[in-house]
Amino acid sequence: MLYGIVTAITALLAAAALSALLRVLALRLGLVDRRRRLRPVPLLGGLAVVVSTCLVAAAGGWTGAAPLSAPVGRLLAAGAGVAVLGLVADVWRIRTRLLLVGTVVAAAVVVPYDETGLPMGIASVAWIACVAAAFRGLDHADGLAGTVGVLTAFGAGACAAVEMMDDLAVLLSVLAAALTGFLMHNWHPARIAFGACGSLFTGFVLASAAVLTRTGYDALSTAAVLFALTAVASVDAVLVVLSRRLAGRPVQRRGPDHLAHRLRRLGLTGPGTTVLLGVGAFAAVLVGALVHAGWIGRDAVLWVAGASLLAVLGLLRVRVYGPRGRPERVTQGAYATQTHTTRTHATQNHTTRTARGRAAADVYDTRSRARVRKDVGLPAPPRSGGPRSGAPQSGARAPVRST
Repeated sequence: MLYGIVTAITALLAAAALSALLRVLALRLGLVDRRRRLRPVPLLGGLAVVVSTCLVAAAGGWTGAAPLSAPVGRLLAAGAGVAVLGLVADVWRIRTRLLLVGTVVAAAVVVPYDETGLPMGIASVAWIACVAAAFRGLDHADGLAGTVGVLTAFGAGACAAVEMMDDLAVLLSVLAAALTGFLMHNWHPARIAFGACGSLFTGFVLASAAVLTRTGYDALSTAAVLFALTAVASVDAVLVVLSRRLAGRPVQRRGPDHLAHRLRRLGLTGPGTTVLLGVGAFAAVLVGALVHAGWIGRDAVLWVAGASLLAVLGLLRVRVYGPRGRPERVTQGAYATQTHTTRTHATQNHTTRTARGRAAADVYDTRSRARVRKDVGLPAPPRSGGPRSGAPQSGARAPVRST
């Protein structure tokens, strides 16, 4: 117990310090999040989480205080490999297929086929890869991926503790602490971004740990618990895939169609969106942990599935694409949204200010030359017939016009 507290505090402080240092390095190297439009947000925040988690967890094995078993050691090594692949994606543009293939290969190393069987093992590999990709998709809003990762890590750690898998529980607590230290810099407005390195690593470790804790259980209850533990990431992935397919857009093409984007269009603030999705993740993870522990029946997961279905169907009605499936312009850095409507209002305001400027020029120029009135776009005053603005009054001296 005491060792777990010490390791968690160490991981938290290490991740917070490394995030600050790597932020400066990323700015000097020009490594910024390409999806941020309003302001450049440096990357390499996920690298701080990966380094902190791996070093603290490995230190327990080296010192003998918390030695890692062979399955957990393979999980940590495979997660580090996925993190390296994500770091390459952060620095250079690589295809999403390569990331998915690399994650599948790493997941194939982790799954215990002798206990799950070949069909369930293959399904587990596919599920781990999909969850890792879904966590990468959650990195579209400040603090969202880290918040969901912390809550999921606590839930999976509780499941590991129920199974008496102490080394896995320690690893997940270290990951949760490292994510908390990173969130000190990633909360709105974010000073450093997660990146593919951190999001893929977090999703991979959490999904693999959940699979290891559910080894030996029946397939139906296992699927229910795994879905509950990763409900928010799953809903975001399903929502994005459905909306892009219905709009005729490629699934790999990015767009402002994730959970936080749609909630922002409904009027929520940036931090409010993260808090709302965090509450949803907490409720779903709690249900999954209680079902795994046997305190409630697996039918309780149906409530999570029903709420997820309602969320997908409701948010699909939020308009995020323009004509022919083109995304409306959304600037996502400090959760600011710049839509076509905003630009229209700005254009109207500019037109109004221009018209006011012309009217002011008209008032001024009527006292000098009538010819200028045509230049500013307003009709010239009549030359005779009745009093008019700027005409000399009786007894007043007419202005001298120079030629």
